[in-house]
Amino acid sequence: MTDTRLDVLCIGNAIVDVIAATDDSFLAAEGLDKGAMRLIDAAEATRLYGKMGPGREISGGSAGNTAAGVAMLGGRAGFVGQVADDQLGEVYRHDITSLGIEFTTPSQQADVPTARSLVLVTPDAQRTMNTFLGAAQNLTVEALDEEQVRQSAILYLEGYLWDPERPRAAMERAIDVARAAGRKVAFTLSDSFCVDRHRDGFNALIDSGRLDILFANEAEIVSLTGESDFDRAVAAASARVPLLVVTRGERGAVAVEGEARVEVPAEPVAAIVDTTGAGDLFAAGFLTGHAQGRSNDVALRMGAIAAAEVISHYGARPEADLKALVAERLG
Repeated sequence: MTDTRLDVLCIGNAIVDVIAATDDSFLAAEGLDKGAMRLIDAAEATRLYGKMGPGREISGGSAGNTAAGVAMLGGRAGFVGQVADDQLGEVYRHDITSLGIEFTTPSQQADVPTARSLVLVTPDAQRTMNTFLGAAQNLTVEALDEEQVRQSAILYLEGYLWDPERPRAAMERAIDVARAAGRKVAFTLSDSFCVDRHRDGFNALIDSGRLDILFANEAEIVSLTGESDFDRAVAAASARVPLLVVTRGERGAVAVEGEARVEVPAEPVAAIVDTTGAGDLFAAGFLTGHAQGRSNDVALRMGAIAAAEVISHYGARPEADLKALVAERLG
């Protein structure tokens, strides 16, 4: 797409992930629901951080991870998200720009600190996320660079950021700018708890005809549509959006565009270590393939390859050369 500066511009929560190994007994003692994501306040973030084992910090957030994946696949990626003018904000900005991602959102001079997510990973590779959203909730319409939106082939939005009023307004404005410029808009439902909180809002967004691509996993699409059967849920959702992409974990992924439905199996993984970022990297692979004009089945495979790489180690950022890995596996 030669008339654009970026292939994919991602808007989402700018969060620094603190990832640590733990066990089921710790989760039980803390009353945590394994595999779930919950929002916490600053006091709980401080308390839980003090009880966690040794961890490592890395810039994360769903859309940020997707932007990283696009860049590592050779795509031109941008990110919009709010950090504070503090140490973690500097960590986030350095990490994401070091990958070649265009990140120009000004840091916020405020008392609210940069967001962080305390990610507890059990031996079965399930991640339990405890997220303090901090400054990420303060993204405003004024922080948008509308020319950046116009110069991006695909605008990608995360459902996690739909909760606070100001970021939601910023995303809705970005959608309007992208559509006026003839760009594509992609949206991910992010998590079942997001669907539970915003089902009406998500359905209204879909039915408004403002989305071109909808990403979901199996549980999310079933929850969104109210259908108990996966195939009926896919049929119901795909009739309302031009392109639907649904991941199914070890059962692979499905894309439906009009009457055409394609499926790919999950890529083989020697050992699943940490599922953090699997959906984010899947979206990165698919969006990169889509921006390159690849077919849906090839784009699905690119997503599956990227997801398989990230679940083979701790953390939500790839460690292997994704571009080389895709070239090798696609042949």
